Amino acid sequence: QVQLKESGGGLVQPGGSLRLSCAASVTFNIINVMDWYRQAPGNERELVAAIASDGTTNYAASVKGRFTISRGNIKNITYLQMISLKPEDTAVYYCHVRGARTITFSDYWGQGTQVTVSS
Repeated sequence: QVQLKESGGGLVQPGGSLRLSCAASVTFNIINVMDWYRQAPGNERELVAAIASDGTTNYAASVKGRFTISRGNIKNITYLQMISLKPEDTAVYYCHVRGARTITFSDYWGQGTQVTVSS
């Protein structure tokens, strides 16, 4: 069974930085996309950043220039570097991977990690 494990969340002051990590319990044969979503209380889950298999990245307008998504040297890790954090970035952050262990693609989600930006 594939598991995604996020880490790196926590409490940070406005203007601070955090780096989130997401590690899969398996190595995927093919990865279509790895991305990060977030969900604040009362809000829908929204896409924050995505990185495709060719390295192309995409960001929500609200985080562009502040967040950077990247992949590790091995296929099962992704990172989200967050700087200049704002209170409105407070949310549970979820890692998502669409990948195939053989040839069939599936969607996998982590359990989420809380990010709180507050003074």
